[in-house]
Amino acid sequence: MRKSFLLGGAVAMLGLTACGDPLNVVNVNQPDVERAYATPAGVEGVIAGLGSNFWNGNNGVRSSEGVNTQSKWLSAESGSTVNNFGGAPRFAIPRSPISNSLGNDIQDGNRRQFQTFSVLTRTASNAVAAVYRLQANGGTIGSAGANERAKSFGYFVLAQALSSLAAAYDSAAIVTPATPSSEIPPLSGYAAVNAAAIQMFDSAEAAAVRAATDDANFTLPSTWLSTPGSISRANFIRIIRSMRARARVGAVRTPAETIDWNAVIADATNGIQADLVQNVGGTTGWTAGYVAGQAYVASSWSYAPMYYYGMADTSGKYSEWLGTPRSTRAAFLVQTPDTRWPAGPTRDWQIAEAPATVQLPAGRYMRNRPVGEDVANVGWAESWYDHRRFGAIYAGGGAGQYVEMDRAENDLLAAEGYFRTGNFAQAATLVNVSRATAGLPPVGVTDATTPVAGGTACVPQVPAAPNYTSATCGTLLEAIKYEKRMETAFTGFMQWFRDNRRWGDMIQGTALEWPVPYQEMQARRKPYYDGQLVAPVGTYRFGNGADK
Repeated sequence: MRKSFLLGGAVAMLGLTACGDPLNVVNVNQPDVERAYATPAGVEGVIAGLGSNFWNGNNGVRSSEGVNTQSKWLSAESGSTVNNFGGAPRFAIPRSPISNSLGNDIQDGNRRQFQTFSVLTRTASNAVAAVYRLQANGGTIGSAGANERAKSFGYFVLAQALSSLAAAYDSAAIVTPATPSSEIPPLSGYAAVNAAAIQMFDSAEAAAVRAATDDANFTLPSTWLSTPGSISRANFIRIIRSMRARARVGAVRTPAETIDWNAVIADATNGIQADLVQNVGGTTGWTAGYVAGQAYVASSWSYAPMYYYGMADTSGKYSEWLGTPRSTRAAFLVQTPDTRWPAGPTRDWQIAEAPATVQLPAGRYMRNRPVGEDVANVGWAESWYDHRRFGAIYAGGGAGQYVEMDRAENDLLAAEGYFRTGNFAQAATLVNVSRATAGLPPVGVTDATTPVAGGTACVPQVPAAPNYTSATCGTLLEAIKYEKRMETAFTGFMQWFRDNRRWGDMIQGTALEWPVPYQEMQARRKPYYDGQLVAPVGTYRFGNGADK
């Protein structure tokens, strides 16, 4: 796109040539990428800042204004009563389509990450191409390992940008290091964009593997991903594989679409072995943004609605909630053996057990908020609970460690892969790891249809067919889904949205993708359009039938 191309490239202001010919003038409206990326220090400096550009700041993944925040309300990962960032409009049921008209109320959020990621694909591609040019001309970043490190990290962030565009938008431009800097690629559908992202992950891994001969000079400085320490080549390869596993499932719109589950298993089983955390606040220059900032200002900005979170309940209250007309439902006390939730037989007990502050004990993700902080709501939207896993960051003035990718997410990707390929025993083994950490018993099943162990105290409990007006013990797959939701809430990019979409679990009528923002379509001199793809009747019949 024209706008992104100009922002993503480097514009070199050049004067007349030395020959003095007044007609021989450099066109400064086209960026001279080759000159701008000519020095080794300049190239490495651009590459070193790619991670911050993608994850950080007012326009990156964690921007409050953007599709990542909107997706939390659409997927019921979060609730909101404020209009800011599209909160209340996106959360409302019945769902509304995504308007792409000029001046629509949520236009900035619809556009922001499309522009950021599109610009980043150009910047990262230019930087990687510049490394190859340096090498072709006998130059170097400093060593063989440093050259491959620069290429690997550039490809890695490029893959992240492309996969995120594919996850959110129906189409985008595919830019790679092979794309001439003067070319404006056409828009391609999300599947093609995601396929290109997987190829860039492959290239990132290949560059890291080539650096084996100069392993010592490959180590990533902690500032590149704002990690607690530097990242070895071996660990960076693991990060690449885990992120590629996430991307392999992240663009799928419906359960009918094909996923290469064997590839997901291969990536995840060779992926990260600990949480991928990023330091935010303080002197890092990084921020957790909305997910550990604005979301904690008041529960009206973000609270836990009960459609999916309620599956933790073993008291029968969630079952009663499902059997009540949507408009007359009320908040209820969640009682569960899951230690990520507060424990206690009454609301007062749970409030006292989980401190009233936003900072919760280690391993606790949810709080039953003080009564005076309740959000004014009616029906299905009422809840007494808030997600506060990252409360320590908020309590610390924005400083702390944020989980970009939980080890459990990686393992649950493998678990689902094993489930989808019929290896139920291995799927059960993996899902039991995070269950055990959360105080839940082993699932006790090794097939696709038997309910998980626990009797009336089983977790999760899901809407029961054929009426979906009461809850029943979930299967092995439902246990995987429940763990995935609990462990990915408020981490990563559009986590619940992407999973609920491909599982077919969305509330009926929920928009499943964003259209290319009208600003981009205007720049391309093409007609703009509203979002078209919405969720049909889903697994749990939310938003349909008895759930009305």
